Amino acid sequence: MPAITPRPCPLDACAALEQSGLAPTWARLYAARGVTHPDQVAHRLPQLLAPAGMLHIEPAARLLADAIRDQQRLLIIADYDADGATACAVGVRGLRLLGAQVDFIVPNRLEHGYGLSPDIVKLAAERTPDLLLTVDNGIAAVDGVAAANALGIPVLVTDHHLPGDTLPDAACIVNPNQPGCGFASKNLAGVGVMFYVLLALRAELRQRGAYRQAPEPDLRVLLDLVALGTVADVVRLDANNRTLVENGLARMRAGKASAGVNALFRAAGRDPRRATVFDLGFTLGPRLNAAGRLDDMALGIECLLTDDPAIAQELAAQLDSLNRTRRDVESDMLEEALAILATFNPSDSHSLTAYQPDWHIGVIGILASRLKDKFHRPTVVFAQSADPDSAPADDPGGELKGSGRSIPGLHLRDALDLVDKRHPGLTVVRELIDPADLEGVIETDGELDAAEHCHALAEQFEHAVWGQGFAAPLFNARFDVVAQRIVGDKHLKLKLAYAGVTFDAMHFFHTDPLPERVQAVYALMTNEYNGQQLLQLRLQHWEPVTEATDIPGKKMAG
Repeated sequence: MPAITPRPCPLDACAALEQSGLAPTWARLYAARGVTHPDQVAHRLPQLLAPAGMLHIEPAARLLADAIRDQQRLLIIADYDADGATACAVGVRGLRLLGAQVDFIVPNRLEHGYGLSPDIVKLAAERTPDLLLTVDNGIAAVDGVAAANALGIPVLVTDHHLPGDTLPDAACIVNPNQPGCGFASKNLAGVGVMFYVLLALRAELRQRGAYRQAPEPDLRVLLDLVALGTVADVVRLDANNRTLVENGLARMRAGKASAGVNALFRAAGRDPRRATVFDLGFTLGPRLNAAGRLDDMALGIECLLTDDPAIAQELAAQLDSLNRTRRDVESDMLEEALAILATFNPSDSHSLTAYQPDWHIGVIGILASRLKDKFHRPTVVFAQSADPDSAPADDPGGELKGSGRSIPGLHLRDALDLVDKRHPGLTVVRELIDPADLEGVIETDGELDAAEHCHALAEQFEHAVWGQGFAAPLFNARFDVVAQRIVGDKHLKLKLAYAGVTFDAMHFFHTDPLPERVQAVYALMTNEYNGQQLLQLRLQHWEPVTEATDIPGKKMAG
């Protein structure tokens, strides 16, 4: 059972934030997340880190400016996830705003695999590009860049993934995580890196006099896409990323989002005027990702590129349909995986692996994440990479491809690197991970006063920027369970009493009844019912209350 523990909160930072004018509740929440000054949560665009701090970004800008001057044909090589799709859309839209001739190509997960491979270079060469530009991939494309160089096609790599021992021989590489880059935020998503390249390119074009007689293109129009890709890729939301996301959300709420983003909101039955980080990560992101998992991400990119609302709505409807199919496939795979794991005790293992010959390769990453969350173990799920009927005669089983998800305490790259240095089949997780890491911890922000359980505060929480590395508020308290019933066949609806006040609550995707008294970890959320906005508690975890129950926590004073 995971341990419930209070999130550490530096008292000096909390006091300083209160003195600056923040309400005590917000001061405590922000201080516990490393904020020491109100400017760190102001999220003003002028606070963004300067592009000049990123290694090679100025040579990249000159390379692109020369290409625009010479009317060269640019071809973007995208990735097939939401970050890659938004990075591609930002690249195409932004470069066209700045005067470039640009098109894109995106690998099909099921046919081509990941990134700038030699096969993709061959496919790209049919378009006769003068320059290839990777987004959200390329830092590991040593063979792909070599293939492009052999054809006389230079490559500009923009990426954010960690590099390997050898960098590709590209014309230029822009990646905040490459060796020697002193950019202060290493957490940019691929779409963020592409946005920064455009900022540097516009500055280069300005220096060359491109805007002496014409207004500069406003790159803020791309921020809705930057926000979507940043949240969907689950990168760490440091201050710089939070600024990008907050300003992207502001454009959505102001009715200034692109036609494709608005269409994705409508397809999901959500209102962009009330856009939240949750919408981006759990509503729009999955619909966009579904194209890359089950079909062709070109569908998602075209949705983000079109300015025609009718076309955008048609494409968003197709993405919504794919996402429904993805959910059905995922549900079936999860049921099969749980049946397999029921044959032994997962808590006896330091890691989990799962495989079935008919599992969909595009969904194994989600399945790995679900199993990791359920059992709190590093998990790898495998699927066949191709139709067994097309496998070579000397390998009738065909190649397997895997997708892994890990827990705090173990980086999968370290584990795979150690396996590679020894021999295939060797298990190394047991020696790399501390047994204490397998227990799990739920950090909370302590208790709220009963009076602070209100719709207004819940709405403020929902509209703030939370995410990876900047966790949304969770609270814990002891409740009396007044009533409970199953709704929708898979959720538990409850009435919980705390300090003499009764609250509506939901325990999503759980149907087991709760005992009369519980220690619960929960979030405040809003719920619209009959046109009214009401408060609802969303349970994340609960434990039965006994005489011995003693949950440490610090009461939050409002």
